[in-house]
Amino acid sequence: MSEESSRHGDISANTYIDLGATTGEAYRISKTSRALARKKLGNNTPEDRVRQRCSIAVGDFAMADLLRFSHDPVSAAIMALKAGAPVITDIRMVQVGIQKKGHRSEVLCALDYGSDIAKAREITRSSAGILALRDRLPGSILVIGNAPSALLVICDLIREGVRPAVVIGIPVGFVNAAESKALLRTIDIPSISTEGTRGGTPVAVAAINECITILSEESAQ
Repeated sequence: MSEESSRHGDISANTYIDLGATTGEAYRISKTSRALARKKLGNNTPEDRVRQRCSIAVGDFAMADLLRFSHDPVSAAIMALKAGAPVITDIRMVQVGIQKKGHRSEVLCALDYGSDIAKAREITRSSAGILALRDRLPGSILVIGNAPSALLVICDLIREGVRPAVVIGIPVGFVNAAESKALLRTIDIPSISTEGTRGGTPVAVAAINECITILSEESAQ
């Protein structure tokens, strides 16, 4: 199920920003990449923006066709960022990759929590961390780029009544990655995911960073 929104502003060559580009050369590279992605993928909706950035992140426009958007997730992410909701990640690489400019949300990593749960239940550290952070999940932004086990736990908690603002669930791999994302898409929650086994940290980080960029553009208007 895909519900796409056009409420957020367009991006043009004149207004393009990249919060992570700190030098002229970095900005020129980023701007040129984005121009190519706009031409190839279109530029009519916020979802197009996410498709552009995720494709750039992996160097493959085929990624755009794998992305799935349910229940207006870009708007949900932007509203949560405006409110300063916590961003909770499954692994350190995702946490480090998220832009720290352009928002006031705390960025947490599940690996810093729930070590006792992981040992007691013999489950992955990421999924144990999500369980340990259960009370922080309502209204939060969940960004999963590596651990299908964490996404499966999130799906279970949502079905139990826990309501994050949005789930960016893009784990990669051959064990439960496709299945966990398919399950996420059956749940009534704003989400961004990918079809099949592909995904990973670069794609998950690109998706949330584009939401942050859109928020920054809106705040500057």
